Amino acid sequence: MNYGYIRVSSDKQTVENQRFEIQRFCKQEGLSVDGWIEETVSGTKNYDKRELGTLLDKVQKDDLIICSELSRLGRSLFMIMEILNHCMDKECRVWTIKDSYRLGDDIQSKVLAFAFGLSAEIERNLISQRTKEALARKKAEGVTLGRPKGKISSKVKLSGNEEMIRDLRESGVTISQIASIYHVNRNTVSRFIRNHINSEMEENENV
Repeated sequence: MNYGYIRVSSDKQTVENQRFEIQRFCKQEGLSVDGWIEETVSGTKNYDKRELGTLLDKVQKDDLIICSELSRLGRSLFMIMEILNHCMDKECRVWTIKDSYRLGDDIQSKVLAFAFGLSAEIERNLISQRTKEALARKKAEGVTLGRPKGKISSKVKLSGNEEMIRDLRESGVTISQIASIYHVNRNTVSRFIRNHINSEMEENENV
C-alpha cells in the first residue's frame, strides 16, 4: 500500500500544494496512491495523538508513506527520528519529495535506523537528566514541587510556579513531563504557559 501523508498546521494553509507535489512525484515514479491521510494539526503535537499515529499503527512491511518533506512528520528532530525508527521496526518505507529522503530496506537505511535509535535514546537520557537537575535545584532553593493540596482550579494548580515552569522549559523539559510533575493534563500546562508565562515575558519586554 502507498500512502500520501499531508499535514498543515492551520486552517489558513491549504493541503492542495502538498497533494499536487505528491501526485506529480508519483506520476514521475510510476506509483499510485492507495490512501490519503490529511490533517490540520501542529507538528509539535505527538504523532501518536494524530492521524499519523493511526497510520503508523496499521502500516505493514513494504508499505510506502510519501510526504512533501520531513518537517511534515514533526517539528522536532527527536520526534522525526522516533517516527522513522518506528517505520524501520515495521519495515515500511518513507519517501520525501523536497528532501529526497528514502527510508527503505537498504544498508544505508539500516545504518540510519541505528543512528536514529541511538540518538533518540541519548536525547531521552539528556531530557531525564535535565529534568532531575532542574528539580533538584529548585528543591534546594526551597521550592515546593507538585500540585498544591486541596486545589481544584487549573489556574490555582500551577499559580506560583511560573518561575519553576519557565526554568524547566529552558532546561529542555517537555510539556508532557511538566504535566507529569504537577499531576495535570498537558493541555493545562500549555494554556498556563501561553496565558501566564508568555504574556508575562511580553509585558517585561515592553517595559
